[in-house]
Amino acid sequence: MDGFTWKLFVLSCLIAERSCQDFGQTQFICTSVPKDMDLCSAAMQNSGPADDLKTTVMQLRETVLQQKETIMNQKETIRELTSKLTRCESQSLPESGPGGRRPGVKNTMGDVSRGPTDTLAQLGHTLQTLKQRLENLEQYSRGNNTIQANSLKDLLQNKIDDMEKQVLSRVNTMEETKPAPRNDTDQRNKVESTLTSMHHRITDLEKGKENRPMDKFQLTFPLRTNYMYAKAKMSLPEMYSFTVCLWIKSNASPGVGTPFSYAVPNQANEVVLMEVGDNPMEFLINNKVAKLPFLINDGKWHHLCIIWTTRDGMWEAFQDGVMRGAGENLAPYHPIKPEGVLVLGQEQDTFGGGFDATQAFVGDVANLNFWDRKLSIGEIYNLATCNSRAQTGNVFSWTEANIEIFGGATKWTFEPCRSVN
Repeated sequence: MDGFTWKLFVLSCLIAERSCQDFGQTQFICTSVPKDMDLCSAAMQNSGPADDLKTTVMQLRETVLQQKETIMNQKETIRELTSKLTRCESQSLPESGPGGRRPGVKNTMGDVSRGPTDTLAQLGHTLQTLKQRLENLEQYSRGNNTIQANSLKDLLQNKIDDMEKQVLSRVNTMEETKPAPRNDTDQRNKVESTLTSMHHRITDLEKGKENRPMDKFQLTFPLRTNYMYAKAKMSLPEMYSFTVCLWIKSNASPGVGTPFSYAVPNQANEVVLMEVGDNPMEFLINNKVAKLPFLINDGKWHHLCIIWTTRDGMWEAFQDGVMRGAGENLAPYHPIKPEGVLVLGQEQDTFGGGFDATQAFVGDVANLNFWDRKLSIGEIYNLATCNSRAQTGNVFSWTEANIEIFGGATKWTFEPCRSVN
């Protein structure tokens, strides 16, 4: 490049700096262009990539700002949840657990990493707290028969039910993972005792405040366990024929389990209704089996009746007032023995016990009644349709005075046909 060309090059840079668009605090890079091309036009053409770069930078900056705003919102949400969690801890759990730190309350069940003994002790404390609140509610409701008292009772009932499910689920999980030492078994028995006590208190409240008829209730078994059940306070008599009817609701799969079982000494399967695994529902008499054509695990209420007579072992099965099946040779000429134990929600492998969680009932049961005779089709239809002429069992009737519950089975108000589906 000779001297003249060099001077022209420098001059063009100076002119471009003065005459083209002002970019503020920037640096200018001069580029060689042909003599006959307009300098400003050349500068604008060369600025294309810079504009693209500037646009890209602005987009990235906007993205970063949006992400920052999102992070700030998430932090605020976490802060609110932490505050709520802390309040929940202070209300339902002790100030600190083993090791000097507060137990976790994410699911109100304590820290997962705790040992079984610590966890059960923590659950026992929480349930004792709920029991104390229930006692306070009792005193309040006796002196204040108001809507507010009803509201408090309902809220507490919901809290107790939620705690029960979590308690029993945790205890059941620990039982499945490893054998429970004796001290853990004692802790579990205390928890079950507390649950049973709370439900007795709630039942007393319902009797005193609502004057609920003694037969207008249902039992709910929310989980498969080997310790949640109800038991009749009386035995069945010797029978040469009988009819058993009940309302039932379940969506458990596979198999709803065992709605009821009646065991006598030396025969655990004297009378049993059960559905286990993918097998159809079965009715057992003296450990002999008849397969029933019932389909009930749709989460809806169904009315079931089964008739049996010792003569030829004949049986009939009714669902929702309609006969669905019949047969014979089911333990023919075998009388139903007295002095037995009638259990709801569990199948008895031994007299009054030997429960197996895989055979436990999951769902709701109501209005279980036994008659020592064969009901007519009309009588069964009246029961299924809640006709005013429907009868109650003459050897076992569904009343609260005849049943006691254990292990956390819950009791709710139920009116046939009005509560159905």
